[in-house]
Amino acid sequence: MFEKPEILSLAASLAAHAATRQSAIAQNVANADTPGYRPRDVADFAATYRAESAGGLRQTRAGHLGVSEAAERFTLIERVGGGSLSPNGNAVSLETEMVKAADVQREQNLALAIYGKSLAILRASIGRR
Repeated sequence: MFEKPEILSLAASLAAHAATRQSAIAQNVANADTPGYRPRDVADFAATYRAESAGGLRQTRAGHLGVSEAAERFTLIERVGGGSLSPNGNAVSLETEMVKAADVQREQNLALAIYGKSLAILRASIGRR
């Protein structure tokens, strides 16, 4: 009946966003002592989702044209503001990165909860537990 319910696609996109963001945070922490390094991040998931759904046309099946894969939609951007430069020109704040890592964990937990509950509802609707 359904190839993939939209809620599962949304949960997969949220998980892909969280994975991309976690990678960016890990790169920032790894380069905390690199001279001249600027921290990078990914645009907020809600803003990305709104921008994609505002166009009117959306991909509902894999064969449709015009929409890239979930992981390709999230690109790293340089994070501006929010801290001072160290003497070597580095702008990474380990405290900020740890707070952002906690946010990413919350996003991943939310994606897993949505995915799990959706599967439970689908199983219940077909009479399986």
